[in-house]
Amino acid sequence: MRLIIFDFDGVVADSELVANRVLAEGLSGIGMATTVEESLRFYMGRRWRDCEAAIEERHGQPLPEGFVAQQIANVYAQLDGGMQPVPGAVAFIERFASTPRCIASSSTHDWIGRSLEQMGLAHRFEHRFSGHDIERGKPHPDLFLLAATTLGFAPADCIVIEDSPMGVLAGKAAGMLTIGLCAGGHILDGHAERLAEAGADHVVASYDAVARIVEPLLV
Repeated sequence: MRLIIFDFDGVVADSELVANRVLAEGLSGIGMATTVEESLRFYMGRRWRDCEAAIEERHGQPLPEGFVAQQIANVYAQLDGGMQPVPGAVAFIERFASTPRCIASSSTHDWIGRSLEQMGLAHRFEHRFSGHDIERGKPHPDLFLLAATTLGFAPADCIVIEDSPMGVLAGKAAGMLTIGLCAGGHILDGHAERLAEAGADHVVASYDAVARIVEPLLV
């Protein structure tokens, strides 16, 4: 048996473009000029608290009190009630419904749970792991190793599906087969190359391509 470990935002939920647009607008509004492309490049795949540290390091000044909480609220306001899955995700999940699976995401349990409910996928993901459960987030392997250990799988028997270089780095550091997926609405020119540079075993543009990789491994 193998365990398929799904990242969430950008892999199951097509939320990354909105989230990073909100963050870019928020940062630009306080004098830290940031494009959506820069937000995706520098902050995607991180926990919010890790984003905060990366932002402060990049701009050389602290964020205002309450800034992160406001951005989280803004993202919720834009996506709550209208969350859509990444193209092909639902069909893939249904196709491999008998294969053990879980979510291991930098997002909070609340965000993951609410989003899954909106997309009608909560029943498909009994096991969910959040980067807020651990001390070190992606690109460290801790979250993926927690998922594997909790569910009783060796790292070599895990398949990670990720959309960010941070997540790919974490998957490879955990010793897992890691697939870089470029199927969400946030994928820009050069993203596939960045996933490859991070060490992804495969970089694909669709869930159909993921299925072609995964299916022979489950025989």
